[in-house]
Amino acid sequence: MPGGKFAKLQSVFEGFETFLFTPDTTRKTGVHVHDSIDLKRTMIIVVISLIPALLFGMFNVGYQHYLAIGTEATVMEKFAYGLVAMLPSIVVSYTVGLGIEFIAAQIRGHEIQEGFLVSGILIPMICPIDTPVWMIAVATAFAVVFAKEVFGGTGMNIWNVALIARAVLFFGYPSKMSGDAVFVATEPVLGLGKGTVVDGFSGATPLGQVATATSEPLSITGVTGEPIGLYDAFIGLIPGSVGEVSALCILIGGAILLYTGIASWKVMVSVFAGGFVMGTVCNMFATPVYPASMLSAVEQICYGGFAFAAVFMATDPVTGARTETGKYIYGFLVGVFAILIRVYNGGYPEGAMLAVLLMNTFAPLIDYCVVQSNIRRRLNRVKK
Repeated sequence: MPGGKFAKLQSVFEGFETFLFTPDTTRKTGVHVHDSIDLKRTMIIVVISLIPALLFGMFNVGYQHYLAIGTEATVMEKFAYGLVAMLPSIVVSYTVGLGIEFIAAQIRGHEIQEGFLVSGILIPMICPIDTPVWMIAVATAFAVVFAKEVFGGTGMNIWNVALIARAVLFFGYPSKMSGDAVFVATEPVLGLGKGTVVDGFSGATPLGQVATATSEPLSITGVTGEPIGLYDAFIGLIPGSVGEVSALCILIGGAILLYTGIASWKVMVSVFAGGFVMGTVCNMFATPVYPASMLSAVEQICYGGFAFAAVFMATDPVTGARTETGKYIYGFLVGVFAILIRVYNGGYPEGAMLAVLLMNTFAPLIDYCVVQSNIRRRLNRVKK
């Protein structure tokens, strides 16, 4: 209550009280009819849609680990290893991010928003499993403060918060975000997965191998040298960031988002269309000078973080285009630039992150151009 002993902690109290459900309180006067889908329900549905990719990613962490040490393990043992290895990153991400949001809400005297419920799980999902937790804490704090709170908080940010965190890690600590030693966990965790790495081990991702290929045809192998192909990438049994490996699980999450109406199918389909078109064009002019150009369009979509970016990053309604025509343009360009960066810039084997952040920057311009075009068309119609 205003003037009470704990009045200054009102936003914290409301944050805990309304964590799962929005109170059914209504105004005594005036209009108070609202849509049943509020921010809290939207965020929870997005988190639910991420669960298939998260759970399979945890299993794949254990799967890749036991391959690396040459030890047989059950499905539950592999999943348990991945769960224990992944849990600290999730806890740190949420603790740091929500802590900053609670403090910001207290300072402003505003209600605590639920936007970080999604960002908090996205950040560890798009990072290599061996990323130190202190780095995740630093990147999360930077992203929440400088990419979100300084713009006004949830719904006001220009760039995707999770991708800003990954960009901070990528450019600030490149040795921990790329290479052949960070995408496969090789150390035991809490007594699980004890063993010695086998001879010939390599934790390079498929795109990492392609980027350094010097001969044709391309040869993509797993951690112990076994060949891996499109089927492995679609299912997700390949080295990579935890949430980005399984195209199948990502598409299941995308289906949930589309069925519930949370994500725009126009953006999602346009990203895949742009990536497919650009991947086809690059493959038509394939050259060993740019090894990634030798991948087919379908391989471009299944390898790396392209599918994850198309389903969960580009569809962010806050940082993407908002006009209906603009959504097609925005999504298509995300797909095009993701493949262009991946193929023709040897320093960035994975281009989805930079493509989404680039188009986040230009999304307002796309909307402006679409609106102005509509205005001119209507004015010309009136003049006629």
